[in-house]
Amino acid sequence: MNFLLYIPVSLFGLTVGSFMNVVIHRLPRGQSIVRPRSSCTTCGRFIRWYENVPLLSYLLLRGRCGGCGAPISIRYLFVELFGGGLAVIVLWRYGPGLFALFAFSFLMALLAVTIIDWKHRIIPDEISISFILIGIAWSFLNPALSPWESFLGALAGGGGLYAIGVLYRVLRRADGLGGGDVKLMAMIGAFLGVKFVLPVIVIASFAGSVYGLFFMRGERRRKASVAFGSFLAPAAALCLFWGTAILAWYFGRF
Repeated sequence: MNFLLYIPVSLFGLTVGSFMNVVIHRLPRGQSIVRPRSSCTTCGRFIRWYENVPLLSYLLLRGRCGGCGAPISIRYLFVELFGGGLAVIVLWRYGPGLFALFAFSFLMALLAVTIIDWKHRIIPDEISISFILIGIAWSFLNPALSPWESFLGALAGGGGLYAIGVLYRVLRRADGLGGGDVKLMAMIGAFLGVKFVLPVIVIASFAGSVYGLFFMRGERRRKASVAFGSFLAPAAALCLFWGTAILAWYFGRF
């Protein structure tokens, strides 16, 4: 593959990452991701085009608003870097083509979900439901996943997590999973197929348990809730890249 192809792809990823920052900020607040123009969250000043160049503007402005000087969250920089990095990794892993484009779109949606759920404890339907439909539609063009596997994945992912939530409610007399988690898992199943539903849930549950045990203490652990979507999404990304190897390793032990 021509090495020079990575340059425009990384720039494209940075740009998508910049747009994801808009999605992450506005969707939980019920705002349009199209209008109005981006503005400073402190002084409300509209951001000029040259102050909105991915990565470069943040560095030149030293992480501060060009008007009022208020600090800009480092999250904006990291999301843009993740966008550029993921675009390069997807190109390296899958090469140019439709598969890479859909894989990258899926990963960026997972990135947005991870941050939104961690910060706001919600998973916007605009992301999960849209990508359930996109995942099923993509299966008609994806040689590695049939429409039937995609549909079963969405059904098993959403239905399985819903059943776990009902069981938790019966046993603990409290809500353990939200509807957003159920729809997110349906989205993941639609993209990855039914065979990766259980690995995603197991990996996310293990990571969430480790977080709860080692990073939450005492009374806080008893009262606080874990943003499960913020663990499901990275687990799905892991299975997108290495799910087949994980399954082969697991079944190879028997």
